Amino acid sequence: MAVIIDGKALAEKIKQEVADAAGHLPRRAGLAVVLVGENPASRTYVASKEKDCRECGFESFGYRLPEDTREEELLELIRQLNEDEKIDGILIQMPLPAHMDEQRVLQAVNPEKDLDGFHPVNVGRLAIGAPLFVPCTPAGVMEMLKEYQIPIRGKHCVVVGRSNIVGKPMAQLLLREDGTVTVCHSRTEQLRELTRQADILVSAVGRAGFITADMVKEGTVVIDVAMNRRPGGGWCGDVDFEAVEKKASYITPVPGGVGPTTRAMLMRNLLEAAKLHMGIQ
Repeated sequence: MAVIIDGKALAEKIKQEVADAAGHLPRRAGLAVVLVGENPASRTYVASKEKDCRECGFESFGYRLPEDTREEELLELIRQLNEDEKIDGILIQMPLPAHMDEQRVLQAVNPEKDLDGFHPVNVGRLAIGAPLFVPCTPAGVMEMLKEYQIPIRGKHCVVVGRSNIVGKPMAQLLLREDGTVTVCHSRTEQLRELTRQADILVSAVGRAGFITADMVKEGTVVIDVAMNRRPGGGWCGDVDFEAVEKKASYITPVPGGVGPTTRAMLMRNLLEAAKLHMGIQ
């Protein structure tokens, strides 16, 4: 049976470290959270991030905009937040309404306040190995591997999913730690044969039960990034947890795995942004 990677415990550890460091800042760091529309899941995520800010000693500034907000109005708000010295980080909650250009909006955020690491400047810096802010979910996965002393160097790391948010930066971070990385996606042929080669398997597909026991070899480290709504309520990941747990050496649960760690890494990024803006090394 696999060791269950406790994302909640790791998140609390990270947030405590952040809170301790935040207490030494000359002013409280500020996070602006922008939510457009009334997406229930987005409202829940925003509330949890505001709670994290309070626990870490940060200020959170919420901006709730109606669904029919014009894109130019949102861009003007971002411009104001970029210039506001009390704001160290800006978080644009996704998804945006269909009438907005997601890339245009994300690119309007000052790269030095882009805690998600989605701005092209931050994407490029990560690609050349000089990151300013690393996307929070892949960064959280790397913290998990470090916390549980799971070696990466020389291991075959298979990432299922190629999104800009998880798959691509995840592959880059594993490469940076000398992993041998294969990225799989919806067009990959013989997917099962590739996942069965993985020493570390990261799944970020968004399909419940996608990773089955026959896709995993004995002793694989399985990281389940996805959060999928169950038909009857509740959440699950990509991985058939009960079956895969019997074969894996380590595995993340859903919920309670990658999610809490992702939120904790946002707080760490906010701390680093505040130090950058305050001129603290």
